[in-house]
Amino acid sequence: MGEGPIESYRDLRVWREAIDLAEACYRLSAVFPRRETFTMTAQLRRAAISVPANIAEGYGRDSTGSYVQFLKVAQGSLKELETHLLLSQRLGFAQARAIEPVLARCEVVGKMLGSLIRAVQRSS
Repeated sequence: MGEGPIESYRDLRVWREAIDLAEACYRLSAVFPRRETFTMTAQLRRAAISVPANIAEGYGRDSTGSYVQFLKVAQGSLKELETHLLLSQRLGFAQARAIEPVLARCEVVGKMLGSLIRAVQRSS
């Protein structure tokens, strides 16, 4: 999956970055307290999974408007994820040095999503 033609959502760089982000969130949340399994851990993971899932689902839709809407849902999930990460740090579930690189990845994915939304809107 290089920088060749886009034949699938899996060829989108933003989707690949979002999958990497979700994986990082799973690894990070593995150290959260056991009592948080069905609360913060689950919420953080759900938000993380939602980002690449909505990029993929939007790609599979038959209209530009639907695609853009799913990309915007992915952006919303990204903001939810950032909030869970920040709260996890404040509650002491993970240290800042573990959270900060994941937040930096969130920023990268957010910028990429914004660029993709603008590009898709321009192409219609």
